[in-house]
Amino acid sequence: MMEVNTQSPTSSQADDHGHSKHLAHHFDDVHQQFDTGKFGMWMFLLTEVMFFAGLFVLYAVYRSNHPEAWQFAAQFLDTKWGAINTVVLLVSSFTVAWAVRNAQLGETRKMLINLVITLLCAGGFMVIKYIEYSHKVHVGLVFPQLEHSLFNPNITAEASAKLAAYEQGEVFHQIEALSAAERNWVGKFFSIYFCLTGLHGFHVLAGMVVLSWLILRGMRGDFGPDNFNAIDFGALYWHIVDLVWIFLFPLLYLIN
Repeated sequence: MMEVNTQSPTSSQADDHGHSKHLAHHFDDVHQQFDTGKFGMWMFLLTEVMFFAGLFVLYAVYRSNHPEAWQFAAQFLDTKWGAINTVVLLVSSFTVAWAVRNAQLGETRKMLINLVITLLCAGGFMVIKYIEYSHKVHVGLVFPQLEHSLFNPNITAEASAKLAAYEQGEVFHQIEALSAAERNWVGKFFSIYFCLTGLHGFHVLAGMVVLSWLILRGMRGDFGPDNFNAIDFGALYWHIVDLVWIFLFPLLYLIN
């Protein structure tokens, strides 16, 4: 008589169809599921890079045609804050990579600590960008289309007087000393600056949402050696966010 094996996988590892509870039914095994997810994540990140590609090309063309305007404009960016933000993102990339390793080893507590540190670094980055943006707004180094912009040819007398009075008007007088053509190109630098850093900042905020979601799932006990895909994919997204800033920092802040 043929012996029938009645042993079934444990509920912690399988569902009622004999599959791992972390394995979707349309995949053959967890390795195929991980590879497919990783490939899909890379395709998504490729589209994200394309967001920045056009702005990088525009930056390169304008800078090559008007290098003196770019060098003049870069002096109004705070290299200290830019450098601090670079260090903050590098630390966050280390901690999120460590969190992936913690998940692979089943070290839930360490994984959560590293994810929280990464989230705090992201928050710190955005606080510093707020400080930088706030200063640019107050001195008028903003999009030329805005009413209080130093580069707006139709700036009102009231706005102009307010900018001239702020911080002894140091920035105001330097910009006012430029010719109309020079002021136009310096204005274009700040337009590109806000587009590039603003788009990057939006991705940082999206990353903070992802990190918060991973932390909540980690607290629920969803991750471990047999299920760390979401942590790995989230970390990959965060590394791309970090990499984009590694290009932005020298291109914008270190022109001189």
